[in-house]
Amino acid sequence: MSNDPRKQKDAPAPAEEQGQQAAAAAEQPALEAELAELKERHLRTLAELENLHRRHARELEEMRKYAMSGFARDLLEVADNLRRALESVPQEALETDELLRNLVTGVEMTERQLLNVFEKYDIRRIEPEPGEPFSHELHHAMYEVETADHRPGVVAEVMQVGYRMGDRLLRPARVGIAKLPVPVAEQPAGGGEAETAPEARGRHIDTKA
Repeated sequence: MSNDPRKQKDAPAPAEEQGQQAAAAAEQPALEAELAELKERHLRTLAELENLHRRHARELEEMRKYAMSGFARDLLEVADNLRRALESVPQEALETDELLRNLVTGVEMTERQLLNVFEKYDIRRIEPEPGEPFSHELHHAMYEVETADHRPGVVAEVMQVGYRMGDRLLRPARVGIAKLPVPVAEQPAGGGEAETAPEARGRHIDTKA
């Protein structure tokens, strides 16, 4: 056993040592609670930063899609004109005129290339079939069609196809809506051949949402 008086003087008394241990034990729950709070605050900050990053990325994607949709909407008229040009050529003329046939082949290739570009950027046609239910989100009713072939309210004819880009509508499909034929007794006098233009097929309606 050492008799060095300095070591004996520096050594804490048993009662003092027990007091320090008791104080440390009393502070431990508070320190643990503070550590848990700091950890929770740190995790919350990380979650907020992650949400901010995701929201920022989503907003950038929306801005990109919005800018692209304006450009794509302008190209729809080009696609319409190409299709009108192809449909306006009589089949008889194609069979007898080689120059015209070559021209039509070139227009068809141009249309196909344009549609491939549309597909690359997720631009899809909206072309409902006759009898398909009318959708306020995808279709725009232009007129009514008297017909017994389809139940009232469904699509009877397609006047112009529509397009969508992803989940964004570029242009609704313009359609004619089926309605029950008017009985003969209720038709106006005078008879005559019924007009076939879309404007005269029935009452004009606009059910665009």
